[in-house]
Amino acid sequence: MSTDDVLADVGPRLRRIRKEREVTLAALSEATGISVSTLSRLESGLRKPSLELLLPIAQAHQVALDELVGAPPVGDPRVRSKPIVRGGRTHWPLTRQPGGLQAFKVLEPQRSEEPDPRTHEGYEWLYVLSGRLRLVLGEHDVVLSAGEAAEFDTRVPHWFGSTGEGPVEFLSLFGPQGERMHVRARPATRK
Repeated sequence: MSTDDVLADVGPRLRRIRKEREVTLAALSEATGISVSTLSRLESGLRKPSLELLLPIAQAHQVALDELVGAPPVGDPRVRSKPIVRGGRTHWPLTRQPGGLQAFKVLEPQRSEEPDPRTHEGYEWLYVLSGRLRLVLGEHDVVLSAGEAAEFDTRVPHWFGSTGEGPVEFLSLFGPQGERMHVRARPATRK
């Protein structure tokens, strides 16, 4: 629906709301400070609605401005991305913009494989949601459990995957240019 269509529907909506409340143009004029002729032209579509006119009318009728203009409902705020399967691992992108920090929810199936550490530009942060995640990072070989996190420079040889004991679900935040994640565990206490 175009802006002109939305604006054309405002007049009849204003008239309907006023009549449902059994308010005369004179009474509405007194409540809003808008002349009767201006209110009449708004309702008949001979005058384009403006914020300066609609705000006092919304206040007088005690309705949201959205109700006067027939604003479309707000879209669903949830991020709904299609999963990507690579090498048996399922990734759900949680960010939409290209470049910069990227966030993924990842499901690694239960499997046993030999670590093959790699390096590349960037910085990564991992947080285990469920299961156990094996992380080989340089000389370290550690297992992260649910609730544990790790962060590292991806120029250090690294590999992460299943421990072979079951599937693991984790979040991965990756900065391709070496951006670091800023994580605050809890607010500082005041003394």
